[in-house]
Parts: sequence; structure tokens; C-alpha cells
Amino acid sequence: MLSVVIPNWNGIGHLPTCLDALRRQSFRYFEVIVADNFSTDGSSEMLQSDYPEVRVLALESNRGFTGACNAGIRVAQGAIVVLLNNDTEAAPDWLVEIVAAFNRYPDVGMIASKLLLFDQRDTFHTAGDLFCTDGVPANRGVWQKDSGQYDEGYVFSACGGAAAYRRGMLQQVGMLDEDFFFSCEDVDLAWRAQLQGWRALYAPSAVVYHHLSATGGGETASFHDGRNTIYVLVKDVPASVWRCHWHRILWRQLRLAWKALCSWRGRAARARLRGQIAGLWALPRLLRQRRIVQATRSVSAEYLDSILTSI
Repeated sequence: MLSVVIPNWNGIGHLPTCLDALRRQSFRYFEVIVADNFSTDGSSEMLQSDYPEVRVLALESNRGFTGACNAGIRVAQGAIVVLLNNDTEAAPDWLVEIVAAFNRYPDVGMIASKLLLFDQRDTFHTAGDLFCTDGVPANRGVWQKDSGQYDEGYVFSACGGAAAYRRGMLQQVGMLDEDFFFSCEDVDLAWRAQLQGWRALYAPSAVVYHHLSATGGGETASFHDGRNTIYVLVKDVPASVWRCHWHRILWRQLRLAWKALCSWRGRAARARLRGQIAGLWALPRLLRQRRIVQATRSVSAEYLDSILTSI
């Protein structure tokens, strides 16, 4: 069995498209769990009346993407757990392709879907995610036209908007880190998994269409992007990577801070800078977490360098 976990916060305008697409799946052995972050738009009532097959977890506060997903994962019964944004529409064979990909690759703990833009269905949001040698994650293929240029193969991580995980991997490496709230939580999970030998696979036949930033963005996203990138760098990036690429990593963070300072009148730029400062302020806690994460490492420095994208 497979479990689809959908975090929701005031997403009543998107949920019907998302859930109707799940009703059309050719794979039938799955459950759907919507973890609702204390929505005030009638989402829970609509789900109970129109989608009785969906299990609704009504949370008592907005726990962000990470908190909602973890709440869903805790009650999920599937051997595969899939995280899906509420502003998506999955192709009818999406789940079939995810299950088939896991069966083909026993070393894979994460499946990255082919995420295409909802309103430009020949254009990528991501073909699997990358982690670059300057310490910043990236969506592979973003804004490119899909001409079949990305074959099935290993990537660094799966975008949390449509990511599938083996339950065995989650039991070993842990769930999402709720300190992230949202943004880079999927990268943090991928680092913890990669350090313990679990690989990520891009499955181009598992297709999902995504309203990019339909349910998140602006100042809040800029703050969390700035803060959580530093969280990942301190907590997850191993010493061998820092030794090889420290100058690129630090230079990129300085450039981002300088760009924010130059755009100080912009609210998003100020939020990004506040996020970077918040990330640095959390250094003592992050360093304690780092010792725990790095102690789980079972792969070589050569392997870790091979999964990075050179800048």
C-alpha cells in the first residue's frame, strides 16, 4: 500500500483539482491523508462532504509544511509515503510509475517526479533537485522546455512538492525537520539519507503539474530560504565538502547578503537578510545537531563529491 500525504493551509481553491487527479490514478492501492494547518476557508468541511475517502487531520495550529507532512506520515500506513502539494495535478499513471521505479532500484529511498508548470505543461519546474558546490540547492531544468532531455537516473534529492519515500528510509534517517517549517526541508532530508547510503532517483514517467508558488511565496518564503540554506550548510554538509568548497560556499552567501543589502527597500530582500541572520543566530543549536547527523555517515568522501553539481 502507498500513502499520499497532502499538507493544506487555506487551499480550498486547489484541493479539488489535486484530489480529482488522485481519483483518476490507475494504481488503486493507496490512501490519501490531508493534514490541514488550521485552515479558515472551509477546506476541512469541503473535504468531509465531497471527498469522504480522504482522511483529514485537523491540526490545531499552522505547523507549516514540515509539521503537517510529519503529522500525515505518522498516521500513514503505506510502505511508500508520497508528499504532494495541494496545488498540483498528477498524471493518471503517476503512482504506478513511482511504485515501478522503487521496484527497479532497491538502493533508492527517494523518487523525484517530473514536475511541470501547471499552466505551461511543456516547461519544467524541476527534473529532480541538485545540490551545488557553492552550497545552494537548485531545481534541475527549471524554466526549460521539456524535450525529453532528462533521462531516468540518480539526482541529489526530490522536490517535496511531489516526492516519494520508502518507509524504511524514513524509519532509519527520520522525518522532516520541523525547525525548517518550509523551504529546504526536502534538501535536509536528502542530505541525511545520502549520508547513510540512500539514493534519490528522477523518474521522468512520474509526471505532476504544479502551480508554482500558488500557496507560498513573498516575504515569508524569502526569510525561510535565507535561514534554511544556512541550516543545511551547518547541520548537513560534511567536513569533506566544506574542505573542498568552503570558498565557493562562503562567497555565495556573501553575494546573497550583499544583493539583499543593495535591494534594502524591497521587503523580500530584507526578509532574506533577516533569514540569514536568523540562521547564524541558531549556530549553537545547529552545531549540536550537526554532531548527531554526521555521526550517522556511512559513505565515502568520494561518493559525496560525486553527487554534487559543480559551479
